[in-house]
Amino acid sequence: MKRLKPHHQIVGPFFLMLCWGVSGSPARTREVKLVVHPAKMTPEAAAHALWPKAESLRDGDALPLYERAIAALPADPPDSKQMGQWLGLPPEQFPLKEVEAVLQQHMESLRLVARAARSKECNWPAWEPGTNAVDYNGYRKLAFVLRLWARLETVQGRHEGALLAMQTGFGMAHHLGQGPTLVQALVANATAAAMCGEVEQFVQRGDAPNLSKALAALPRPFIDIERVIASEMEASGQGPRAELMPKEAQDQLKQAHDRVRVLVKRFDAHVAALQCVEAIRAYAAAHQGQLPPALDGISEASVPDDPMTGGPFKYTRTDSGAVIESALPEGADKSDGMRFEIVMKN
Repeated sequence: MKRLKPHHQIVGPFFLMLCWGVSGSPARTREVKLVVHPAKMTPEAAAHALWPKAESLRDGDALPLYERAIAALPADPPDSKQMGQWLGLPPEQFPLKEVEAVLQQHMESLRLVARAARSKECNWPAWEPGTNAVDYNGYRKLAFVLRLWARLETVQGRHEGALLAMQTGFGMAHHLGQGPTLVQALVANATAAAMCGEVEQFVQRGDAPNLSKALAALPRPFIDIERVIASEMEASGQGPRAELMPKEAQDQLKQAHDRVRVLVKRFDAHVAALQCVEAIRAYAAAHQGQLPPALDGISEASVPDDPMTGGPFKYTRTDSGAVIESALPEGADKSDGMRFEIVMKN
């Protein structure tokens, strides 16, 4: 494989990932309308999990299982464009039979990745600068199929199945985030963000249990990006000699690192915002379906701060419901914003 020039060994792959859209970064503020129902914080709801429980974890290395799962992907895969269109459909139009057929084609890969995501460790190989040691496209395909699995279970009202699919996706994303490069961290971030999208679908079901505890149990930060940056710098040999790089390369490197820091923090903000949504559902269940006048008035479930700023989320009551917004930190742009419009149905 062709090697990259030394001062591009980190910056090049990062910006390529942004061009490919692997980071999942939208072109503008992400706006989501959630039509939800009140949901109490019951012991049964608290038992639901988006993170593999300790007792379900297996000893051993996850990496060989992920590699086998990728190798088991269909040689003649379904049309990815068609699958993407399915995920954009409302629940009543979701093609159950077609999706079940696709998942059947991926059954061996799903079985292996479900085991891998519940492994206690994932030992990634050392990174050699200028090469790709991981099949990023394979992991993206697995993440796509996991979304279909989660969506199918959600649409059919099978809560445990949907949670199992999302647990698997979050578990795989977290393992990916333990890798040695920024590119891998971005794939991890995009995978985890996709699972948050499935949480959004799940909580809009009229019978959806409250996932406040489940969201709070996800690792924070989900990806230790400072470790990844240090690992990549050390592997490239640029860590101790960064000041010797050309000024232009130093600036590019700083921009790349700052950008990926914002992206991974935005994911943590996505989780926290969804936790606020669930706290609002808990409040509504205890107050005849009413929305809280302010987030600090909720006592039924924990209300986290916005990781983007360290302060409270912006919360506004509207004629039809309420809006939760994540603030933009210094250096961020509109593509880093998130706005959740909440409509409460009783």
